[in-house]
Amino acid sequence: MNLDPAMTDPAPILILGGTGEARALAQVLHAERIPCVSSLAGRVSDPALPAGDVRSGGFGGVDGLIAWLRAHRCTTVVDATHPFAQHISAHAAQACTRLGIRLIGLQRRAWSQVPGDQWISVPDLAEAADWVGQHGRRVFLTTGRQDVHEFAHLTEPWFLIRVVDPPTCNLPRRHHILRSRGPYVLDAERKLMVDNDIDVLVTKNSGGELTAAKLAAARELGLPVVMVQRPPQVPVDVAVDSVDDAVSLLRTAAR
Repeated sequence: MNLDPAMTDPAPILILGGTGEARALAQVLHAERIPCVSSLAGRVSDPALPAGDVRSGGFGGVDGLIAWLRAHRCTTVVDATHPFAQHISAHAAQACTRLGIRLIGLQRRAWSQVPGDQWISVPDLAEAADWVGQHGRRVFLTTGRQDVHEFAHLTEPWFLIRVVDPPTCNLPRRHHILRSRGPYVLDAERKLMVDNDIDVLVTKNSGGELTAAKLAAARELGLPVVMVQRPPQVPVDVAVDSVDDAVSLLRTAAR
């Protein structure tokens, strides 16, 4: 929702959210009566809502974000978006720089390989699709609905495409859509891959525990994982990788 600036005294912290970390942060700040507003992109039809005040939808680019920050007299923004949400992160960095507002980046740690993993690291989805086109037969695709079109030109592999909301883009010729929301557990992930005769998992290096069970299942089954590496993180004033660290910073600022 859009808030009346008159109702936001003292000025709120803007949390750019949509992640579990963003919800956890909003929960703590709300419990401690530190004013905050969580902003969701509005791309999921039934999102898990954070505690406290929430707005949904884009700001209208950098200028729109600047106007919102000015209207609400914000002095701190926390970018707790998905590690691959490059556009809003770039907009936040530009807006905060222009206004002289502190930008805190809260980004979960990336996954790292452990013994037994068979990762094929690729820089982007285009290279992931190239690898799958050459080697994949039955593919478990978990990169999110907005990226499925990158694989639409592949006619031979079969895809199990797991998404929260159904894709609206072009799809591979041979596929099945599985609508599901994490967290996921190892036994169920292993069974899903076995039942669907999966021979390769494709995912982004999002990090976090909610969806990490698929990596353990692929490891146990001896399956390759095509891992799309994260884009470079947008520069921020302070970078943290835990909710606790973000809360500590914000508590200090609120005193």
